[in-house]
Amino acid sequence: MSDLLTRDEYAAIAAGIDFPRSAFIDGKFRPGRGEAMPTVNPATGETICEIAACNADDVDLAVEKAREAYERGAWSKLHPAERKAVMIRLCKFITRNARELAVMESLDSGKPIRDCVTIDLPETINTLKWHAEAIDKIYDQTAPVGEDAMAVIVREPVGVVATVLPWNFPLLMLAWKIGPALAAGNSVIVKPAEQTSLTALRVAELAVEAGIPRGVLQVLPGDGPSVGEPLGRHMDVDMVSFTGSTETGRMFLRYAADSNIKKVVLECGGKNPAIVLDDAENLDLVAGHVVNAAFWNMGENCSANSRLIVHRDVKDKLLERIMARLRDWKTGDPLDPQNHLGALIAGSHCKKVAYYLKDAKPLTGGDVDGAFVTPAVIEVDASDRIAREEIFGPVLAVITVASTEEAIQVANDTEYGLTASIFTGNVRRALASARAVRAGTVTVNCYGEGDITTPFGGYKQSGFGGRDNGIHAHDQYTELKTIWVDLSDPAAQDDVS
Repeated sequence: MSDLLTRDEYAAIAAGIDFPRSAFIDGKFRPGRGEAMPTVNPATGETICEIAACNADDVDLAVEKAREAYERGAWSKLHPAERKAVMIRLCKFITRNARELAVMESLDSGKPIRDCVTIDLPETINTLKWHAEAIDKIYDQTAPVGEDAMAVIVREPVGVVATVLPWNFPLLMLAWKIGPALAAGNSVIVKPAEQTSLTALRVAELAVEAGIPRGVLQVLPGDGPSVGEPLGRHMDVDMVSFTGSTETGRMFLRYAADSNIKKVVLECGGKNPAIVLDDAENLDLVAGHVVNAAFWNMGENCSANSRLIVHRDVKDKLLERIMARLRDWKTGDPLDPQNHLGALIAGSHCKKVAYYLKDAKPLTGGDVDGAFVTPAVIEVDASDRIAREEIFGPVLAVITVASTEEAIQVANDTEYGLTASIFTGNVRRALASARAVRAGTVTVNCYGEGDITTPFGGYKQSGFGGRDNGIHAHDQYTELKTIWVDLSDPAAQDDVS
């Protein structure tokens, strides 16, 4: 699956795809009751297909079917080993259809096909498989309550879970949500981003083929007011898991407060620092990590290191190496595997990125051509908008500091706290700095988000209520119940009547 084809071969696959055009409710495709919604190829501006979008009536139907499925118990009460077997089968079906899904993802989102094939699809499958394998390996607990009683602490599925996805990693974020939610036994309703609904619909179809019962996994395309808000306010939705902007995340907290105080888990924005100290080793390697961290997926990444906070003693040498690395990062047709960078998601988003660049003087890049923006490296003050606001595009703000203390202060001077990277040759300084930075994931001498075994989420306005990935993600889709059993001898007890 990881072997890259040619641009013409991917184009041939694209020409043969039968794109889904309807919502997926109660185990089959159904026309949505909203207005038809075009899904557009960001790279060309052409309409791929039109999807019948959903509205509040569709939400009511999907929630009703999700609740019926949950109460029926065909999934929620299925033996853990059997749930695992079905999810493993889904992984096999995704693997068989991986090339089609990769091309669909690239067409729908503007992502470079090389990333879809080598990162997104393998990680999607790995995420689902990991949570599937965890199903029959997670033990519940007993409490130390003495000889006269037994206290059992058990996990139970939350019930009906709504997951609201972003457009930047449609397949992978789908897996981050449905993997642990399905593993726990919930019924799941997915609202994909309106820009990128195709792969979620296809995976739902494969899930039913794999044996997931009807009503257990449903997909409702549509916009936020028509689908996202009704899900957030629905009295019979037990939980919402959302990844996207901090502004929209706040709305889901309001919806929960105004309805049934449902559980809400948010993974929101970031303005993440890469801190390069004066004793950083192998600046060539550092430059490679910085370029990848800032520009992977066109910078449309909540964990992108969009701030380079670099000690003045190594700044010039590092910037020289960053410029050299960027020469290999070609921008262009997403279906051409030679290109590292594709198109931004939409014209409106491209205008937003261009707005930040219009008065800037990049050291390199920053050219806007339709939906394509070349990687921009810009020296700024820590107070500049480019250094403080989440641009969500291929823009790296370079901030010069004179000490480790100043670097930490600048790194923490933000409303966000999702990820950070620290580059230093001193272990003590690395650990002390990692502890001092207020972020959910801190990498040392590399860029990354950890892996499926490590929780991912943020401090401050980058997150709320839980974490994706790891057992922590599995836990957040469950409720804890205490069962207390009195074991004392009834004959020895006083008459309580």
